[in-house]
Amino acid sequence: MFKLAHISDIHLGPLPDLSFRELFSKRITGFVNWHRNRRNHLVGNTLNLLMDEIVRVDPDHLAITGDLVNLASSREIEVVTEWLKEAGEPENISVVPGNHDAYVPGAYEKTTKAWYPFMCGERGPAEWDEDFHCFPYLRVRGPVALIGCSTALATPPFAASGYFGSRQARETVNLLRATGEAGLFRVVMIHHPPIRGAASMHKRMLGIRRFAATISAGGAELVLHGHTHLNTVYQLKGQVGPVPVVGIASASQGPGGRKPPAAFNLFSIAGSPGQWNLLRERFELTPDGRSVTLAETTRF
Repeated sequence: MFKLAHISDIHLGPLPDLSFRELFSKRITGFVNWHRNRRNHLVGNTLNLLMDEIVRVDPDHLAITGDLVNLASSREIEVVTEWLKEAGEPENISVVPGNHDAYVPGAYEKTTKAWYPFMCGERGPAEWDEDFHCFPYLRVRGPVALIGCSTALATPPFAASGYFGSRQARETVNLLRATGEAGLFRVVMIHHPPIRGAASMHKRMLGIRRFAATISAGGAELVLHGHTHLNTVYQLKGQVGPVPVVGIASASQGPGGRKPPAAFNLFSIAGSPGQWNLLRERFELTPDGRSVTLAETTRF
């Protein structure tokens, strides 16, 4: 049995001091939003509690589906890089970026370069190369194929949309088909929910229909996403049946907010092609914010 943990939307805080130059951009809106809203509910100790519980359940691998930073400042990227190193070895953690990781022009290149060891696929160069398309990437761990896609791009103020383009779709289909023929359980990681209506218009993913066609043509067993800070389960049409599309609350969300408290999913994967068994256990921060407990179990 292979155990895969999934967290998202870490938004590691608190915000560092930012220069006037860094704030003279879209970051000013995020800076105001953080101090008015998010800093009251995105609590650092919450993430620590969640990570302690993940260590306790001892997964074989950890998937992180984006938004590790808030405003993608240089200091934030450095802090997250150190946090990732403390969380585990790069071969045991797979990351895809979110819209906050590409918050302003140039940020996407900085985050993917800094976190490349956690995004480097089987066929990627040993070192980050600005001319190399990181996404989609493929990592094979035991019976599981982890396919990381990116929807991250810099957007104007008050927008948080993502994009899944044709090149990435073609390459993802090829990876899905190849890993399916190899008899692997295929997990697609993406930040924005690839479901129409799952996010508001200014936060939606452009290319939802293209992604659905990718899953239908290539086949998959599971899709993981973040972005909404909600615990959700949707479906997409696969080659042999519906494919679960599972979202998770922010890993730093404390109790008492508008969004559900911090949570992570633990997927237990067993069986063989055509007879896969998938169990999801959702662990959630308790109402008092002092511990993490099993909140829901679902068998797909």
